[in-house]
Amino acid sequence: MSAADEALTLARRPALLATLTSLVCSPRFLVYCCCTLAALLTTWHLGKDMAWDTLDYHFYAGFSALHDRFGQDYFAAGPQSYLNPYIFVPFYLLVSSGLTALQVGLVLAAVQSVLLWLVYELALAVALPAKTAVRLALALCAVTLALANPVLIGQLGSSFADVLTAEIVLAGWLLLVLAARAPSAMRVACAALLLGCASALKLTNGLHAASAGVMVLLIPGNWRSRLRYATLFVLAGVAGFAVIAAPWSIRLEQHFGNPFFPLFNGIFRSPQFTTARIIQYRFIPPSFTAGLLRPFAMVTPRNMVHVEQAAPDLRYALLLAAAVLAAVVWSWRQWQGKASRPEKAIRDDSGRLLAVLGAAFLVDWILWLTASGNSRYFIPMACVAAVLAVALIFRCCSPWPKARNYLLLAVFVVQFYQLHYGTQYQSLPWDDHQPWFQVSLPKTLAAEPALYLSIGIQSDSFIAPSLAPASGFINLEADYTLGPDGANGKRIEALIKRYSPNLRMLIRDERRDAGYDTDLPSMSNAIDALEPFGLQLDTGHCARIIVHGVSSPMLGTTTGRAPRTPSAAQMNVGYFITCRVVAGMARDPVLHTAESAANLVFDRLEDACPLLFQPRRPATFLMGDEAHGYVWARQYPNTDIFALLARGRLQFQPFLRQAGYAGQQSDWEKAPLRLSCGRGADGFFLHITDPR
Repeated sequence: MSAADEALTLARRPALLATLTSLVCSPRFLVYCCCTLAALLTTWHLGKDMAWDTLDYHFYAGFSALHDRFGQDYFAAGPQSYLNPYIFVPFYLLVSSGLTALQVGLVLAAVQSVLLWLVYELALAVALPAKTAVRLALALCAVTLALANPVLIGQLGSSFADVLTAEIVLAGWLLLVLAARAPSAMRVACAALLLGCASALKLTNGLHAASAGVMVLLIPGNWRSRLRYATLFVLAGVAGFAVIAAPWSIRLEQHFGNPFFPLFNGIFRSPQFTTARIIQYRFIPPSFTAGLLRPFAMVTPRNMVHVEQAAPDLRYALLLAAAVLAAVVWSWRQWQGKASRPEKAIRDDSGRLLAVLGAAFLVDWILWLTASGNSRYFIPMACVAAVLAVALIFRCCSPWPKARNYLLLAVFVVQFYQLHYGTQYQSLPWDDHQPWFQVSLPKTLAAEPALYLSIGIQSDSFIAPSLAPASGFINLEADYTLGPDGANGKRIEALIKRYSPNLRMLIRDERRDAGYDTDLPSMSNAIDALEPFGLQLDTGHCARIIVHGVSSPMLGTTTGRAPRTPSAAQMNVGYFITCRVVAGMARDPVLHTAESAANLVFDRLEDACPLLFQPRRPATFLMGDEAHGYVWARQYPNTDIFALLARGRLQFQPFLRQAGYAGQQSDWEKAPLRLSCGRGADGFFLHITDPR
């Protein structure tokens, strides 16, 4: 190196050092680091999230995205088996990499913390032009309020993909807000691409993409420029959706004739799934009044309001109050005429951006309540709500900074109090140096491919990757029951012939006690599920599968012994029984007759009250045994209701509620009964009005 080159290198070093120092000391870098640190500490403190969906389909989805399972599995994780699985690949790879559960959780939390970075940028974009300290305070308050989301906190470091796709959605909304401030075709196109990709990865994000169109229509300019932006937005959004969705949709089209299977089957009409509309009513408000009151209902620490567990959230009620206050303050200022023209000219841009963002959020809120009302699907808009609420409070209270500070302090105290005392978290303690879960199989199961049949709404498909290569997996009774007839029956029959005689049944042993290794749990429901397919259990050839790192619900046993109180170690272990399946005898003619009678009753019940029992005509399945009594059942996933027919009585069982009486079987067999049924403030109801 020459002397001149050495001198130039020495001269550049201070400049590079100064740049790095400026970056590290900048507010943005410090805020980003604090956001990530907060996410990591929250994940470490709460423990490992062991959600129902993780075992049901999240892990299997990532596995199926990287391995072609169409030829050997069938509804392995229920209908969710065929949703776009690519967003679950990171979780599957991390869990399969050999990292400990804590390491996996922290990696996921670090990536998920990017959502808070975007909240910070969005808050700065709509902040009032003011002193740097005020703008920074506004953005920090917005980030804090966005983090104080019980649903978001529950998903940090977990297998849920909602936070990851929320980052893509929020990035798209941020670009559109910037485009509304300074029109740019590039920003509109990039935003549309992001929103299209997010919608392909998780179709519920399509609502956020549609709502974002409001911001496109409000970009400054004449109608021609807005039309060009809208056209560009639609085309780029479709392109982004197609790029991500096409690989999986092509496979679905090849196997089911529906590129979005099982969704939109009313259009594509695949014979493997119902053609009825699929919509989950669990969190949709039952009336217009209930929809208006939803922001206040979400403040209360109650179950089944906007997610299954208690997750009180005051931010939406705060946003509504802040919007009303802003309207009052604006009207008062207009009436007083105190705003000078120069100040008004400065404030118009930020006020307009806030209005644009608020209009898009309002449309999204309405669409969301109509489509699902599930806050897991609303995480990006929950962040937008935090930004809007804080920005409005800063705007309304700008003449009174002390009042603003006290108000925000009160909000944070109440919300964090609710997070600590009112929120239910579903998590397990981090097990040092242990993987997320560890499946222990007998050597024969790990070496011999077989077709595994399972039953239950929770499919336990997470075990499939641990089975012998080339093994198959079918869940017969998940959210959608697979019967022996029609296209589903033919596909199951073909798989049974292909794998015979290597057929096995997988059963969850919910007794949660390793001491029960000398006997078997109740097998009656498994026997009933196999019988329509001409199969039966060989209980003389069973094996036990032990899974460390999962929990099981505490249920009573059926062996006559009192259940033991599980230890801490037992709480973190799941047990499964797998038994050989062999050809069975022909179905008892008595059961054939009983099933025909049950189908008649269920069909008439569905016709008498189509609002409660949808989608119509699901497959009927059998539970119980001759000694304790048989129960015929149908499941209606739209409304979370079971129809049950036992001992001559027809009942309906809503989700997490007591069963209701729907009449005598003999009366329904004679003629349909007249019913009064519907959905009220306390859920679905059914009353018999027939004088019989």
